[in-house]
Amino acid sequence: MSKAVLITGITGQDGSYLAEFLLQKGYRVYGLIRRSSTINFERLVHLQDRIELIPGDILDQNSLISALGESEPDEVYNLASQSFVPTSWNQPVLTGEFTALGVTRMLEAVRVVNPRVKFYQASSSEMFGMVRESPQNESTPFYPRSPYGVAKLYGHWITVNYRESYGLFACSGILFNHESPRRGIEFVTRKVSYGAARIKLGLQRTLKMGNLDAERDWGFAGDYVEAMWMMLQQDRPGDYVIATGVNHSVRHLLESAFGCVGLDYRDFVEADPALLRPAEVHHLRGDYSKAERELGWKPKVSFEELIAMMVKADLERLQNGPTVPRRGEIAL
Repeated sequence: MSKAVLITGITGQDGSYLAEFLLQKGYRVYGLIRRSSTINFERLVHLQDRIELIPGDILDQNSLISALGESEPDEVYNLASQSFVPTSWNQPVLTGEFTALGVTRMLEAVRVVNPRVKFYQASSSEMFGMVRESPQNESTPFYPRSPYGVAKLYGHWITVNYRESYGLFACSGILFNHESPRRGIEFVTRKVSYGAARIKLGLQRTLKMGNLDAERDWGFAGDYVEAMWMMLQQDRPGDYVIATGVNHSVRHLLESAFGCVGLDYRDFVEADPALLRPAEVHHLRGDYSKAERELGWKPKVSFEELIAMMVKADLERLQNGPTVPRRGEIAL
């Protein structure tokens, strides 16, 4: 019989790419979804007849135990979290419930139901925050600069703790920023690609931005989900930085995206102090040499290819379908 997998956060960017990837590998894919009057299945439309969705909530222990019992997975990928950094300042307690304690609930459910299940935790480069060295690797000290980063750090260390305390096969992928045409509109890459497309088509005149000097290591989400899977195929569990090893400023992001549509971003971008973070993370660049050495993983899609892919997709969306609702937040 083929292997089974349970994915929390399956309706998100990473969840949809991971589900797609695992289906190609022959897995039976189950996804945990919250009961809601409106559920966004946009990213899963092309997969819905090939996956099984189980109602549950990362805030509710019993529903996680039930989901594990129903799906009987060989692997669990915990991608569910409150993932927007600016929102974490406005909702720090809720962010902690989802992004920190939610990991504990999922690990505890695995321990109780079947401790042989292999577990993946989605850690984040935001845990490095005010970086102590560059590039950042698995040994770099953490210094998170947002409630989101702090919550992710809790999730990371509780995963290590369950691995060492109970012998679970539990891995954390310390993923640096990874983007795609499926990225939420509130993230800076998608805000820029969408804004450039709208301006090119005459649908808006300006784009308001925060800190243009912040630097990030941006890769393609489709590449990164393959690394998640590779971690759970090893003989021993471990933690891995997944990145491209190259960083770019938000200014360069703007230049690339607007360049894709033949425009100069300086003619359209306006500074908005309201979009600045209370505590900024200035510079992130990952060292993925351990992942390359032990997993055989390396990024395939370049930054320029990624941004061109996103701008093209947004142009096609705007020309062929309804516009994407906009939010007032920006997240890196």
